[in-house]
Amino acid sequence: MPASAAIPNLHRKTLVSVICTFVVMDDNTPLDPDAIELAGRVFDMARTGDAATLASYVDAGIPVDLTNESGDTLVMLAAYHGHADAVVALIERGADVNRANDKNQTPLAGAVFKGEDAVVKALVSGGADPRGGHPTAIDAARMFGREDYLSLLES
Repeated sequence: MPASAAIPNLHRKTLVSVICTFVVMDDNTPLDPDAIELAGRVFDMARTGDAATLASYVDAGIPVDLTNESGDTLVMLAAYHGHADAVVALIERGADVNRANDKNQTPLAGAVFKGEDAVVKALVSGGADPRGGHPTAIDAARMFGREDYLSLLES
């Protein structure tokens, strides 16, 4: 079954229109209410760890590095909320694991801060830079006395 067929209550034409809005919009493009509603649902999937549905939306064309108003990507939201399966699904689809948000925080530093062991391991395996952002993941591991993370991050 094509990924777009797995997306409930969303006609293919609407999905294509929404994807085009995300891909070609600039600072002067008015936001389509359908695009805003869809983006909200996708961000919620990342926050709640709905990995299968999130993967279906990305497979259907939603940008894997879709970013919210705070600069948080889908992988940032999934990582911060402790959803390793969603993080892995996004990494497998090309998510930028090193993209910092507007506060210069990275998904890896957020996962270290939250103590999300499986997410930290998934991000490191996916190529996350432990020295990126501020504070870095290494800084956060030191701050919280996480020697286990330091050995993983500094190797």
